[in-house]
Parts: sequence; structure tokens; C-alpha cells
Amino acid sequence: MVKAKDFKLISPGEVRVRYAPSPTGPFHIGSARTALFNFLFAQKYQGTFILRIEDTDIARSKKEYEENIIESLKWLGITWQEGPDVGGQYGPYRQSERKEIYRKYIEKLLAEDKIYYCFCSQDELEAYRQYLMSLGKAPIYSGKCRNLTKKEIQEKLQKGEKFVLRFKTPAKKIVFHDLIRGKIEFNAEELGDFVIAKDLNSPLYNLAAVIDDYEMKITHVIRGEDHISNTPKQILLQEALNFYHPEYIHIPLILGPDRSKLSKRHGAKSVLEYKKEGYLPEALINFLALLGWHPREEKEIFSISYLINEFSLEGIQKSGAIFNLEKLNWINGFYIRKTPIDKLTNLVIPYLIEANLIEALKTDDFPTNEFIIKETNEKVNFDFIKKIVLIYQERLKVLSEIVPLTNFFFRKKLNYEKNLLKWKDMSESEIKESLLKTKEILLKIEKDDWTKENLEKILLTKSVEIGNGDRGRVLWPLRVALSGEKASAGPFEIAEILGKEKTLERIEDAILLLK
Repeated sequence: MVKAKDFKLISPGEVRVRYAPSPTGPFHIGSARTALFNFLFAQKYQGTFILRIEDTDIARSKKEYEENIIESLKWLGITWQEGPDVGGQYGPYRQSERKEIYRKYIEKLLAEDKIYYCFCSQDELEAYRQYLMSLGKAPIYSGKCRNLTKKEIQEKLQKGEKFVLRFKTPAKKIVFHDLIRGKIEFNAEELGDFVIAKDLNSPLYNLAAVIDDYEMKITHVIRGEDHISNTPKQILLQEALNFYHPEYIHIPLILGPDRSKLSKRHGAKSVLEYKKEGYLPEALINFLALLGWHPREEKEIFSISYLINEFSLEGIQKSGAIFNLEKLNWINGFYIRKTPIDKLTNLVIPYLIEANLIEALKTDDFPTNEFIIKETNEKVNFDFIKKIVLIYQERLKVLSEIVPLTNFFFRKKLNYEKNLLKWKDMSESEIKESLLKTKEILLKIEKDDWTKENLEKILLTKSVEIGNGDRGRVLWPLRVALSGEKASAGPFEIAEILGKEKTLERIEDAILLLK
């Protein structure tokens, strides 16, 4: 980490940062972390956060991916003051809509002899690249077209020969200061004459980014360290165009537990996949903030307002950030436990509907308070589902777990092996006897007294007698009979929600299973 003295004094309101994704695929966790750091930095200094869509790769850019990016950011609560959907004084905010701006600067570079036409074919370039690599040299461009005369260029253009535009890289050393990594040096000659545009209207990434950052008055560029190699090219272009260059902050990459590049095998998915699985946005934000940044206090749970207040570039580390799925699940579980039960119930109901366990009744007031259990055609209300969610709130790590944990509440018949009813060394006859005696006790309890507290009071008293001092000989077979699960909530909570009739029915089913 760098020391505070390495930073310039930043005045409130002067910061302008941008998050500039390419819409060429689903919005993933690393992109979300970059967007978050930009957002927090802008918020910290009452600055402006800009969303810019870098869609110059026409072949791979798709509208659906842009929509995925915007939906993901909004779900996370990352908002922007300027962007393609909200406008702003420095738009358009899609690179595909800025071609006239780029052409102006490309023509300027041509007029000043700082770039040139290159007519070399792909086969020719590839052959030379392999030749250099065989000699152990960097595969840079030979410079063959650098000194073509105007007449030669004109003749080739008239013939319709394909070309790209290359930058005339000067022989110099490029030095810049990264606000995290300090002084970084590059030898420009090792870059060669790099391509900056496909034609007069189609700049490649480095030129388009440089022009956009200048035109949009970007003060700080916060991006992944994989962009460090782009920075010297961008500085050369800034100098050629007589632009200022913003402050650079290259944040560490996110790595898997084995310190290799993060991939799906480590649990990395797109942001909307995390949403679908049942991660809460506040949990994901909390987790992302810890990937490469350390707060001053030793704590792992913080709100977005805390993050904005505490975030600083000084806290960003240089080394790679390790993606830990277990920590994400722990953080998500914490936020689930802190979610008000009515809100949590509303969040999990879509998972129960998708699993075909319940169906919402379509009414004029939809979303409705009433539901149908699909297998039994029984009508239940929101409060019934809320009771189920309440007894599992402490167990949930992700919202989607509500289905496997609670599906037995919505089943007409349970399907489980009778061995599951066995507690320790109990025989089948002992299990059956325990269930028969439990059923006899429960039959005497009135429906009005069918509460968790009353069931617990009566059964715990009787279980000592029935189980010869071992309550497990009563409570384990009862719990399994009601849930059909090896692990579940306690039998009293389940029985209260099921009600007397269904509880007795499931006990009888278990007894029949033992015959």
C-alpha cells in the first residue's frame, strides 16, 4: 500500500471517474469490483461517476450485454450521474455514437504526421511476428509502411487496398506515477508502431479511451492491473494530441484460492447469476469491497454509507485479491439474518414459485397475499410462508436454499428411507412404538393449543418417560416423520406450521413405512 503523502490533495467536487465496460459478455464479478471502487471514490469526494459503454468492437458488442451491465449495476446500487441512459454534457456515452469526434482527432494526427497508413496483410504480419519470436525478440511491427511516400499511399488507397493506422512510436522512455504502485517505466521502442485505428472512423481501444477521457474531463482512471500495459500507449497518444493525462490507479486482479486467474471453477459467475442464486446486493457489495481493499478498522461487515465514508486509495493493496466463496456465503448469510422477515419472505417466494411448490393466486391486487400449494391444492397465505421462512432464516446462506430446506412443507407425501427414522441403535419396533405413543399424546392436544411452546412443553415432559431418559428416541423419529430430512428445523416448529391434522397424517405415514 502507498502512503498518504503520495496522494495529491483532492478538493470536493473535482473528481471525475468513469467505468467503461465493453458489452461483449455477461457482467462479471471483476468488472463489478472495478465499478464499485470508481463509485466509492467519486462518492467519497462528492465527484462525478460516469458510465461509458466502449462498444468499438462491433462484431462482439451486443445490446443485450449492455442491458446486462446496466441491470447488474442498478441491482448492486451503483449509480452514475452521466451515462448512456441518463445523458450528460459530455455525451454521447457509447463509443459507437462518437465516430465524428474520433475522426477529428485521427485526421489531426495524420496531418501532423504522427500516425501513418499500414497496408501490410495479416499473413505478412504473422510471418514476421513468428520470425521475431523465433529469435527471442518482442513481436513488434517492422515499420515497413512507415516511410511510404504520399504518392505510394494514394495509389494504394485508389486500388482499394485494406489498411490500418499505426502510431509513430518515438524512441523514448515513458515514466508515469501509479497512485498505488508508484513509479512505473516503459521503453517505448518495445511497443513498436502499434495500431490505433482500423480506418478514419474506427479507433481501437487505446485511442478511443484517450479521446473520451480527455473530452469527458476524467481526473482519475481506476482499473485492473491488466491494463498497465495499455497505459504507456495511452500516454504516448495523450502527448501526441497535447492532452493532459489523468491520475492512474491500477487495482489488483481477483485470483482464485490457488492464486490462478479467477474462473468459474473457483465459483466466479456473472453478477446476475449471483442474483439468481439468491445473493443480496448489499452482501455482494460488502464482499467486493474486501477484494483488494482494507478498511482502517479490523471489521468485515459494513454498510454502503460506511464504505463511502471510509474508502480511500491508500487502502488498496498491490497484491492479488483472493476470491473466497465461503466468505461470500458467510457475509450473505449475515445479511439474510438481518433482513426483516416480511422482506425476506417476499424475496424467497419467487424461488418457491419457480420450484413449482406454490402458485400465487392472480388477483386485481397482484402480487397477492394468497397462494396455492401445487401438490395439495391447499390455499395458504403470506403469513404461512413467513412462518416457514422464519424458522430457516438462521440457516440460509443464499435465498435459493429455501427450496431444498423447506420443500417438505409443500409436499402431499414425503419420500424417504425408513432408516432415516432411526436414532442411534433403535430397532424398527422401538421406532414404531415411539411414534405410536407420540401420536397418542398429540391426539389429545386441542387445535387451539397447537402451538410450538405447548407442543414442546408437553412432548419434552413425556419424551423422558417414552425414551427411557433419552429424548432423542422420541424427537428424532418425530422430526424425520414430519420432514423426511436428515437435518431440518426442530419437530415443534414444524408441527406448529403443519397443523394438527397434517402432523398426525405424517406420523401415520411413518408408522406404515415401518410395517
